[in-house]
Amino acid sequence: MIKNKIIGVVVPAYNEELLIEETLVGIPSYVDKIIVVDDSSGDNTRKIISHIASKDHRVITISHRENQGLGASLSDGYLKSIVLKCDVTAVMAGDNQMDPKDLKSVLMPVVSGEVDYVKGNRLFDANVGGVMPRYRLVGNAVATFLTKFATGYWAVIDPQCGYTAISCRTLKRIDIATLKRGYGYNADILTRLNIYNFHIAEVEVRPVYGREKSGIKFFCYVADVCWLLLKLFLKRLWQKYIIRDFHPLVFFYIMSFFNIVIIGLPLLIRFFYLFLKYNEAPQTTLIILSFTATIGFFSFFFACWMDMESDKHLMVKQR
Repeated sequence: MIKNKIIGVVVPAYNEELLIEETLVGIPSYVDKIIVVDDSSGDNTRKIISHIASKDHRVITISHRENQGLGASLSDGYLKSIVLKCDVTAVMAGDNQMDPKDLKSVLMPVVSGEVDYVKGNRLFDANVGGVMPRYRLVGNAVATFLTKFATGYWAVIDPQCGYTAISCRTLKRIDIATLKRGYGYNADILTRLNIYNFHIAEVEVRPVYGREKSGIKFFCYVADVCWLLLKLFLKRLWQKYIIRDFHPLVFFYIMSFFNIVIIGLPLLIRFFYLFLKYNEAPQTTLIILSFTATIGFFSFFFACWMDMESDKHLMVKQR
């Protein structure tokens, strides 16, 4: 326990025979429950987990008959932590990418009741540029901007980091059983938290890369996550700013979409069609297109600004 709070850790694992033992053995003694979710591994992962569970009474194993994805593993682990009455539940990947020395820092803001959810931030580390692979840095930057836009937590710097902690009360409120089953679960959780105005924080964690093997297929991942983020953005606008508490920023988002996509895109196509056909820029079309695009982009930026102002109090800065 920490401050009389029951601490649980969910460890999702899929084909992690190389590092799962090192991960589980390294989890600190103040953790009360270690919930390992084997997502139908095809190697010796399950056997290694069973061996460790026979020696460590804290280890509880959940085994999937079929591979269901990382989000499903987390959802099942979180649901089990509720059954086990864990007050605070953290997530540590089965590939030993999360330094156990950082676990208490991740847990404490939730344990103290300061926030409802904590995310680790690898980008605070001064050595991240020399540790994290360059393609991940670039991909993380793009995904971060899109996730800010979709989830409403504009001040989050490293939303892709899976080193997290959440309170039991929060888990029950956001209906964790319906979490996105594959990758993209981070954005799904953040969106749910934002809809209900939960407070979150980021704490510095050490980036660890080396022997782990990523299971992400890059192009499929990008397409899937972009589509998911669009759906999450629309879900957040509908549930938070129309159903739960109306906010005029919705009108500005709608106006930007109408001017840029509904009017602007056909005008742009018409402009190039006439230009290529007559080898001369159609003046009237160009004027209307410029006017429409200006209104659309200004509406979009104004909506984003209102969105940031509306939710900035939900991000709690750590000292």
